[in-house]
Amino acid sequence: MKKAASKKPVADASKLINGRIKELGDWRGEMLGRLRALIQQADPKVVEEWKWDVPVWSHDGIICTGESYKKAVKLTFAKGASVADPSGLFNSSLEGGTRRAIDFREGDKIDEKPFKALIREAVKVNAASKKTKIKAKTPTKAAAKTKKK
Repeated sequence: MKKAASKKPVADASKLINGRIKELGDWRGEMLGRLRALIQQADPKVVEEWKWDVPVWSHDGIICTGESYKKAVKLTFAKGASVADPSGLFNSSLEGGTRRAIDFREGDKIDEKPFKALIREAVKVNAASKKTKIKAKTPTKAAAKTKKK
């Protein structure tokens, strides 16, 4: 049986993310903390969640997840294939149909301006997707008249 993703309330998620950063305790914790701060600066309305045992940042849908590995901190953008990346920040999962990721390795510098622009672009993609879903659910006038008959 497939285990359902746990969605923790925001306060709990923030505590869990703080805990993960502290638990890592090395360059990966510092990197994850810095990326988190930049995400929050880029989108002050971002919501922190905890799903699949990793930090998740959302706004009208998932923006990205933050995984930590032995040699990398990976931000996986849920709709990354649809997100404009003129600075070429995506460097992982490039063949995926939907997602794209950025692997940050020890010693990597974060180019803050393009990174924040990428976060804002991901939010725009989510907002556009949400509008499309709302339109799809809203019956057209012709369909509404047909239902009344």
